[in-house]
Amino acid sequence: MARKPARMYRDIRGRVTTRKEYIGGVPNPRISQFDLGNLTAEFPIEVSLIAKEKCNILHRALEAVRIAVNRHIMKTAGKANYRMKVRIYPHVVVRENKQATGAGADRVSQGMRKAYGKPVGTAAQVKEGQKIISIWTTPENVENAKNALKRAIPKLPTPCRIEVEKL
Repeated sequence: MARKPARMYRDIRGRVTTRKEYIGGVPNPRISQFDLGNLTAEFPIEVSLIAKEKCNILHRALEAVRIAVNRHIMKTAGKANYRMKVRIYPHVVVRENKQATGAGADRVSQGMRKAYGKPVGTAAQVKEGQKIISIWTTPENVENAKNALKRAIPKLPTPCRIEVEKL
């Protein structure tokens, strides 16, 4: 069965399912690291990626964003000159009512009868104005951090803005 497009799960509809102990077979989130870079140093500037609209972000998209941002900032600023944190965690269980296709599928598939769906992944629910990723860095690496976060915007299902704060 082909993977469904992420636009199916982007919108927040109804109540969410987060209690994994009651649902069997929920796959683990792909994203495993949330804090990267130099975790011991103090940095004076915070550059954050902020969501403009509320949405669900799938765990696959979060991992793709983390890899892209971390790779760019590490190459340009160096490992000792930044600290990055993914600020959201995929709690929401994403379900899918799988349909059989092909010859004889009308006998096998039940259509929408008891269409609760099987868990296929997890997603993070993001509110409007919530920080998704933050990078703490030095003043000379602010542009590198901005460019790294710009690479993340096309991978996310919501429009985002970049905000710079001095601490």
